[in-house]
Amino acid sequence: MNSTPTPPDRRLLVLASQSRYRLAMLQKLHLDPLCHPTHIDESPIKGELPQQTALRLACEKADAAAQHHARALIIGSDQVAELDGQPLGKPGTRQRAVEQLSACSGKSVLFHTAVCLLNSATGRRQQSCETVTVKFRPLSADFISGYLEREDVLDCAGSFKSEGLGIALFKSIEATDPNTLQGLPVIRLLDFLAQEGYGLFPEG
Repeated sequence: MNSTPTPPDRRLLVLASQSRYRLAMLQKLHLDPLCHPTHIDESPIKGELPQQTALRLACEKADAAAQHHARALIIGSDQVAELDGQPLGKPGTRQRAVEQLSACSGKSVLFHTAVCLLNSATGRRQQSCETVTVKFRPLSADFISGYLEREDVLDCAGSFKSEGLGIALFKSIEATDPNTLQGLPVIRLLDFLAQEGYGLFPEG
């Protein structure tokens, strides 16, 4: 008798997020997850390192969505940017975006992006946090203003979109997976999905 657990139905892939960026990355892979936004407190815990915050929140998002989907593979993800040991959140306002980019000028910023894949049928959890190092060019006030006039980044950690004009802000990027900077460690996630028997291509 085969004791291997039956994998969840392929249709039951859930993205515990309302991020259009993460959804777009999955759709490029011909994955069509159900989006289930979660509403958790994303405040860091005192003494928590930025990468620990990202991993905790990714897991909490997956756990929250699991309360509504009993037999699914649930993807939770979170990104925390770190400058000089301090977290950089989403700017929310143009003034805050100007302040963030001015602070990043000429410096290296770490982007910690965590992913958690939770099988809500079995309770199996796979998780990882990947870090990308971005070296910013020296940014003048006019350059920052011009960038913000052309790209809406108020919901982006660090105040830029690397897949768009934001690439002009950088001197270099150090990453094992270029998708990670956009908000989802896709290579790691595909490894996790494969461990659940959820491959992109049929094996013959």
